[in-house]
Amino acid sequence: MIHIKTFTPAAGGSREWHAIITPSSGYMTFKAQLAEVLAGMDELRSRYPGMQPVMQRWFLSDPANQTPFLPDGGECAMSVVGQSPLDGTKLALWLWLSEGGEMTRLDDNRYRYDHGPWQHIIEGGRNADALTSFEATVKILSDSQAFLEQHGGSLLRNCVRTWFFVHDVDVNYHGVVKGRNMVFEWLGLSPSTRFIASTGIGGNHPRPEVNVQMDSYSLLPVLDGQMRQINDPDYLNPTVEYGVAFERATSIDYGDRRHLFISGTASIDNKGEVVHVGDIRRQTERMLTNIEALLRKGECGFEDVMHLIVYLRDPADHEVVNAIFAERLPTVPRVIVIAPVCRPEWLVETECMAVKSIKTDYPRF
Repeated sequence: MIHIKTFTPAAGGSREWHAIITPSSGYMTFKAQLAEVLAGMDELRSRYPGMQPVMQRWFLSDPANQTPFLPDGGECAMSVVGQSPLDGTKLALWLWLSEGGEMTRLDDNRYRYDHGPWQHIIEGGRNADALTSFEATVKILSDSQAFLEQHGGSLLRNCVRTWFFVHDVDVNYHGVVKGRNMVFEWLGLSPSTRFIASTGIGGNHPRPEVNVQMDSYSLLPVLDGQMRQINDPDYLNPTVEYGVAFERATSIDYGDRRHLFISGTASIDNKGEVVHVGDIRRQTERMLTNIEALLRKGECGFEDVMHLIVYLRDPADHEVVNAIFAERLPTVPRVIVIAPVCRPEWLVETECMAVKSIKTDYPRF
């Protein structure tokens, strides 16, 4: 099944799409389910000629056994995460797609998407074997910084969004936080400069020796005033108050649109405390309230959201959470997966991206 949302800028220009593709049924072999998803990709290409995948992520129920059957990729940066879809199937695929532009493979799962005057740098599934979560995070971020420097950029100036997928997050997340804080301090990312929108969530790599993998999205160049950090202290406190270093949301403005990246968001208050401990329904509602507040601060709304990735600790909560999203955001492509959040008390977390038509003096996307 294809769940897709299209953005067409009001003043004309290139379209973009976000899609979630899932099998029609869980009562099939993995190969049969994969064939349906790949057929869905082919259908999108025929439906929208000129569509270019910018980024893709596979959610798998058993990555160690299923990954060898996936296509080799090559079109864009691809990541593979062990986060079981909760609709009863074995896999799901998220795609961010755009019209026009040219994709170039730079090295192992790093790609540059040239579109107009912009270079979009996407890294997929970066990891470091057989290291602690602290060591792996330091190495992955240091490698990313070195790579961006080779292309005239840096994490401080150009990285917009990261995703950290952490094996046994209840044990290993502390090392990710420690490693990220240390690298950011080295590189000048601080409360007085900026951090990076991010998700840090439970997720397994196809190889069990990998404790941490990272996806990232960077933009070159970033012009003065083009990137903004989005917060709403009435609803969510700054993350540094509880020892972590990421932005609640980050926006990028172009001449024809705004991209708003909402970090992984949970049921938290403006003091950094978990709200509604043990109550999945009320946690989901508070989480959506927080997301709506961040969207509002970014001059967007739920109507601008292009996709939703929802992470649940307990699969027994799927029916309740899915019903809330079906009522509140019925037209937005979504996938709900098993993925423990970084605090055990948080039962649910959601990330999303919004796109809104605007008009500025910056070049078009």
